Amino acid sequence: MTVEQLIQALLQMPKDAVVLYEGDAGYALVGGIDLQRNGNGVPDEVILFPDMSE
Repeated sequence: MTVEQLIQALLQMPKDAVVLYEGDAGYALVGGIDLQRNGNGVPDEVILFPDMSE
């Protein structure tokens, strides 16, 4: 999924819904986002990380 595809999917969701992701330990709130820049033909990556206050 690209950033554009993710944005389009999120725009279809209720504006007040929280964003979770599913991991090995269950669901976690998304606490932040980071950009990993790559080179040599490798696409950049957007990394979602959990809210550690849970």
